[in-house]
Amino acid sequence: MNRSARARRLPVAVLAVALSTTLLAACGSNGGSKAADTAEPAGDASAAAGAAAVFPRTVTHAAGTAEIKAQPKRVVVLDSGELDDVTLLGITPVGAVSPHMKTEGGFPNYLKDKVKDAKDVGPMNEPNLELIASLKPDLILSSKVRHAKVYDKLNAIAPTVLAETTGFPWKANLALYAQALGKEAEAKKALTDYEARAAELGEAIKAKNGGTAPTASVVRFVAGPTRLYAKASYSGVVLKDVGLTRPAAQDVDQNILEVSAEQINQADADLVFVTVADDPSKTKQSEVQDTPVWKGLNAVKNSKVFNVPDETWMSGIGVQAADAMLVDIAKAAGVDAPQ
Repeated sequence: MNRSARARRLPVAVLAVALSTTLLAACGSNGGSKAADTAEPAGDASAAAGAAAVFPRTVTHAAGTAEIKAQPKRVVVLDSGELDDVTLLGITPVGAVSPHMKTEGGFPNYLKDKVKDAKDVGPMNEPNLELIASLKPDLILSSKVRHAKVYDKLNAIAPTVLAETTGFPWKANLALYAQALGKEAEAKKALTDYEARAAELGEAIKAKNGGTAPTASVVRFVAGPTRLYAKASYSGVVLKDVGLTRPAAQDVDQNILEVSAEQINQADADLVFVTVADDPSKTKQSEVQDTPVWKGLNAVKNSKVFNVPDETWMSGIGVQAADAMLVDIAKAAGVDAPQ
């Protein structure tokens, strides 16, 4: 069996595990548990997929259980990962919130054609419960890290399913939401196809580099200390799926590392991807990039720093955003993007 075929077989077991409640409990509250993406198979995924359209059903989630009487048609999502997931599965939510760092509001541009009819029920930190109720949803999706405090109020409006957290366990979260939506088979296929594309891209990049994967670094400028994104983050999972290695500072099982301008040398890698959270003037981007330390990075001197969209690399947290990331990575590496 060639490498591509092996890559296409692996995600089935991963997603089968993600559908189990044991996996859900394993998701940590600070960026997720490593077990969420590495656990061993726990049963036959085909059995779960075969029962995908059976309702009513009980879904066990991070805040309890949800009794879902019929396949949901009017869905409200309260974070950007959930928005990516439901639109991936062919559902236009009746209500959604914009990314929490997008101060000017508005849904992600990469999903604009799929959310034209959705109502903005934000802000994310304090969703408009009255507006949500007026939309008469039959399912609400979010996470404990975002909305544990209003879970009871949300659950009084409609069955509410919460993942533990966002970011790192995005594949497990997709499986959980797919279970609530009766879309397990569709989610499994989408994830399998994405992981095959990521593996294909990784092989092309290694072939271009003499069989060795280049290192890749992720820098995010926010209103506060500059962030480097490590392995236990959404972007970290995507880079791992591609097979890119990480510089030492980011090769750790953490979500983010906050660094000062003087510590930005920890960002150096063969390829450096840079995002800016919303308004650049509120960040330290100019301050950091004007320093001798930044200008001395090998990636800067070699013109290997790439500005990429924050809404996909940071806020997207789903298969569709990950596919957009693959295109960015391919362009930076000088290879064709996988189809």
